[in-house]
Amino acid sequence: MTGIPADPPADSGTVSGTGSGTVELAVDDGVALVWLNRPERLNAVTAALVDDLLDALDAAGRSGAGAVILAGRGRAFCAGHDLKEPTPAGDSRDRLERLQDVTRKLRALPQPVIAAVHGYAIGAGAEFALGCDLVLAADDAVFRFPEVGLGLSVTGAASRLLPLLVGPHKAKELLLLGEKIDAPLADRLGLVNHVVPAHALMESAMTWASTLAARPAGAATLAKRAVDQGIDSAVEPALELEVSHALVTEHSAEVAASTAEFRSRDKAGR
Repeated sequence: MTGIPADPPADSGTVSGTGSGTVELAVDDGVALVWLNRPERLNAVTAALVDDLLDALDAAGRSGAGAVILAGRGRAFCAGHDLKEPTPAGDSRDRLERLQDVTRKLRALPQPVIAAVHGYAIGAGAEFALGCDLVLAADDAVFRFPEVGLGLSVTGAASRLLPLLVGPHKAKELLLLGEKIDAPLADRLGLVNHVVPAHALMESAMTWASTLAARPAGAATLAKRAVDQGIDSAVEPALELEVSHALVTEHSAEVAASTAEFRSRDKAGR
């Protein structure tokens, strides 16, 4: 797959790491760029990345930027949970709700948020994109919801947001079968707003973000809130149900087997 540039645009402002450095934030000319920054693991999700992403989104919200872009460094947007990492010790509900806070934060930001998706957007990565206000996809983007096949449950409000975009029957198909959704199909289904050549992804995202940033900030926030109001009344119950299901599935034999199989493949591929 063709990756997007590993570095911010040449005219971008100072890039700062957040927490453990798994997420970076750059603010310039009214646009906040939030980069997932674990390219060696295709930006796969860990507890540290979730913490860093929440911190970066908080900072973006306070930055005075008129729009936010969420993107991934390297060859992918986000390849989902990092199954190579052991499950963190501690309260599973707290950890799952912390992950769901990414969806909450994306939707609560006053600025419009654009997901710039290239390469893989799998599982939690696809859910991050669903949480954004607009989704631009590179022509090499691949979305997938593999949780059911792994014995897991969706956790990022996909149970509510995905049916709103593609319809309930298609949402069940995508969740139950877990098949890959390439960029043209994602466009036809309404999963993304627009598909662009991979080399033009960030330029297109910056053009959209700059257009949004030039508009009255208050009006943009109100428009976002007006559309989301009816949706969000059902998002919290969906998030709670997802956590309940995730707690049931997380320690099942099926999950242990699928995780062990992934780790054995990972070692064999080295």
